[in-house]
Amino acid sequence: MTAASGDLLIERPATTDGAALWRLAKDSKTLDLNSSYSYLLWCRDFAATSAVARGADGEPVGFITGYLRPERPRTLLVWQVAVDAGHRGLGIAASLLDSLTARLVTERGITELETTITPGNTASERLFTSFAERHGAQVGREVLFPADLFPGGPHDPEVLYRIGPLSETTAL
Repeated sequence: MTAASGDLLIERPATTDGAALWRLAKDSKTLDLNSSYSYLLWCRDFAATSAVARGADGEPVGFITGYLRPERPRTLLVWQVAVDAGHRGLGIAASLLDSLTARLVTERGITELETTITPGNTASERLFTSFAERHGAQVGREVLFPADLFPGGPHDPEVLYRIGPLSETTAL
């Protein structure tokens, strides 16, 4: 399933997108960068719960990686969101999030979305709170992982954002 918006195509990632997703994450300067291998695996094993935005030339300009929580299979956990610097401010992240959740409400019956955001990441805070507003959903926040749980140096706490309920109107 794909969704098009202007010159933007949103669809499931393919393994051939793994290197581009790794580069987008690396170039974001804000995401925790995973190994290039993990992005290849993500595009293989979690393509059904992730999305890639392609520009007019077909190359990835943004992505969202996510998965359904094993203990809560109607909850989508959004792992990472990245948009190429030259394409920011155009609503691509919001389009990716809307498209992905609409697809998963329809295909998997998800009713809730979760993500973690470090304090001060205003772009992510805005993305997810505006998503909740657009879809008439509530937003709950709590610290999921305090800073002292992270090994290897300073790391900000990760605040869990729980957004729901999502419904069929999210799929429209």
